[in-house]
Amino acid sequence: MLLETKVVSNGIKYSTLPTSYVRPVTERPKLLEVTDCEKVPVIDLGCEDESFIIQQIGDACRDYGFFQVINHGVSEEIMEKMLKVADDFFTLPLEEKMKLYSEDPFKTVRLSTSSNVMKETVHNWRDYLRLHCYPLEKYASEWPSNPSTFKEIVGKYCIKIRFLGLRLQQAISESLGLEKDCIEKILGQSGQHMSINYYPPCPEPELTYGLPAHADPNSFTILLQDTQVSGLQVLKDGKWLAVKPLPNALVINIGDQLQAVSNGKYKSVWHRAVVNADKPRISVASFLCPSNDAVINAPKELFISGSPPIYRDYTYADYYKKYWGRNLDEEHCLELFKN
Repeated sequence: MLLETKVVSNGIKYSTLPTSYVRPVTERPKLLEVTDCEKVPVIDLGCEDESFIIQQIGDACRDYGFFQVINHGVSEEIMEKMLKVADDFFTLPLEEKMKLYSEDPFKTVRLSTSSNVMKETVHNWRDYLRLHCYPLEKYASEWPSNPSTFKEIVGKYCIKIRFLGLRLQQAISESLGLEKDCIEKILGQSGQHMSINYYPPCPEPELTYGLPAHADPNSFTILLQDTQVSGLQVLKDGKWLAVKPLPNALVINIGDQLQAVSNGKYKSVWHRAVVNADKPRISVASFLCPSNDAVINAPKELFISGSPPIYRDYTYADYYKKYWGRNLDEEHCLELFKN
């Protein structure tokens, strides 16, 4: 296959959408039916009332499966530099980027396209750079050295995101009425991955997706959105709602492992990315994951009311393998682990 046909960030200006990206009529995004999400929970982590923060997080996890955070400790400067270096990477010459290309989902650094090109029948209008980020000293040496500032900027961003993620994990634990370290004890030392997503302008955005509807397989995701171009949509009460970028905010998506650990009290949010005809869009998703050998189960404190465990015990390694062995928009992977 030619280099330029493997990725969509190839400099080619398409006048029509290549057929391999065209969704069947029943699976298209129906963009005209999407409305703005007017009530996105926005949680101010700078609030001095920690119990109020915990209550807000619990409400958002239960009712929405996602929320936005402000005053989160990641500076505006670091976020802007992260988006800029991401853009710089994807505008590199094609031959330079393609040195990192791989379709192996278990590689620790790889440029790839769509979501799971080995399994899917219709592709998605997205390229992405996937990185493992923790521990930094183990993985950062593998990262791209072009752009020259990439390792430094992404490394600083990852450190700040991890600190925020561990704080949020404790608050989520407390919001369930558990000890603050309870979820950490179940999930083990969190892994940390990153997906830097690039969605080029699309000639026919109503026919395809950047990413189709899916839930994230990890614990939770911290998303840095492009401030100029929106594309994130979430499913709420059977309707797709657009989540507009909020200045200096980060979006937190609850993933499958927190749905399992909460015994279904918190929902892994279904979300998708749509594309547009005018401008490229960048997003940076940071995934906090259980350790591979963590046995995922809900703590006994959540069964006091007599509700039985919804999911059987499993390791995160088993879950991740099952997730990547299927097409992204198949049924919810967590359904395969129900009792």
